[in-house]
Amino acid sequence: MSTFDYVEIPSDAIRLQSSPASNPVRPFTKISTSLPSCSTPAAVAAAGSTTFSPAKSLSTLLLNTASIPTSASPRKSNTALLSTRDPLSIPITTVNFRRFVARVGPVFWLQDRVEEVLMWRCGWKYTSIWIASYAFLCYFPRMVLLLPHAILAAIMLSTYPTPSLSESISTKNPPAPIAPPPSEGSVDWQANLQAIQNLMGAFSDGYDLLLPLTPHLIHQSTHTSLVLTFTLLSFLFFLPVLPLIPLRLLFFVLGVSPFIWTHPVTQAQILPLLKAAVNGSIIKGGNANVTLTSITSSKYTAMKIKLRRWIDDDRLDDKHWGAEMREVELWENERWAPSPSSSSSFVAQDDHDIAGSGFDVGDGSGSALLGAGAGTWSKTNLKPADRAPWTRARDGWSGVGGEVSNLTFSLTPGWAFVETEGWRPDVQGSWVSTASVSDSCSASVNNTVFGADDNGWVYTNDVWADPRRIPLEAWKVSGMTRRRRWVRRVYFDPALVESA
Repeated sequence: MSTFDYVEIPSDAIRLQSSPASNPVRPFTKISTSLPSCSTPAAVAAAGSTTFSPAKSLSTLLLNTASIPTSASPRKSNTALLSTRDPLSIPITTVNFRRFVARVGPVFWLQDRVEEVLMWRCGWKYTSIWIASYAFLCYFPRMVLLLPHAILAAIMLSTYPTPSLSESISTKNPPAPIAPPPSEGSVDWQANLQAIQNLMGAFSDGYDLLLPLTPHLIHQSTHTSLVLTFTLLSFLFFLPVLPLIPLRLLFFVLGVSPFIWTHPVTQAQILPLLKAAVNGSIIKGGNANVTLTSITSSKYTAMKIKLRRWIDDDRLDDKHWGAEMREVELWENERWAPSPSSSSSFVAQDDHDIAGSGFDVGDGSGSALLGAGAGTWSKTNLKPADRAPWTRARDGWSGVGGEVSNLTFSLTPGWAFVETEGWRPDVQGSWVSTASVSDSCSASVNNTVFGADDNGWVYTNDVWADPRRIPLEAWKVSGMTRRRRWVRRVYFDPALVESA
């Protein structure tokens, strides 16, 4: 057996010492906070996605994403479960993912057919047949036991071989072989991969939508006792009423409700009318389209702000409730830069500004305008004499220091940011005053919509004056800017003063 020869250390060698750790305690006057995030889930997914190339093998993509040990079992269990059958391993993950992508096609085919029926994509006759079939099952519920037989019979009848006229009836052709799963890199394989990508995004969106409700069910919220009390009272109330509830009618209404909700008439006419009724600002007179597009959204926006604040308050810790709380402001500034091939027409902005302008304020991050060659909103377009991209004061001249992804604030000793919430945009534009409108347009004050748009942006001219919710057509040539106000709550902690 061979031995391992160790290298001798020279006598004149100098041992390298590790650099001493820097003082982890920051001065209490400097607090770093993350940049306000204003991207939608779709925009985040688009920014983080990469173009798939069939030339790259799937194992290469997995190896580039993470370094996983050959044998690992993060999920501990005393019993043999499907989730713990094999250890975590890149080879197993690669093989199973390849097999899954090649064989998951029928699942997404069924998903597409269900979506076509539910969303009325194939016409009203196609969806009405399914509604009538569901109504028949509701009236004769025992027929549900025959559904497996009906499904198997439909599959075999739809695939029954029908001989052509040129073929003899007595001729017996061998059955056609079953098509193999799509090969890796093929069109069908990439279609399955695209469907998996979109399903993961839809599942994540649904998870994020339900996540704020879970604290009320696991005793991490002050409202858990109320929810539990209401559940028990409703349970006791329905016990004697259960024999009186018509189950056939109940299941029919529950099953048809999604079809009514997704009907094009409901989405295009009924829901806007309900939204208008909630806002309480229906303008009488004129045609219906002008009426719906002329409704102010101030009450609806105020309701969303109250709901957001209620959720933030519910997440506060006990130390926050007993402390003094205030708000700090942050201002985001951008300038419009038209492209050489800028078009003179505008695209609809939102429900309130259909005939207004064509500026892309959807994600609020300064992205390109709708339409090719229109121009961009960006902080890099600011002039040397302009405001800083991020400012703390309303005048717009006191810049905030820090890197691109972090901003440094100077808070009074003892004050700290609320850890359970982040930056919130002022979508009402409460800081905009109608008195700041120039006299030249005072005659059209009643026709101008003040405040902020749906993403909190307030548009101004080239010299940061004349604030409006909708940018003017003339500003596209002369130049225009926009501002957005962000707020975040801070609280006072005496322990921070003592530790300082």
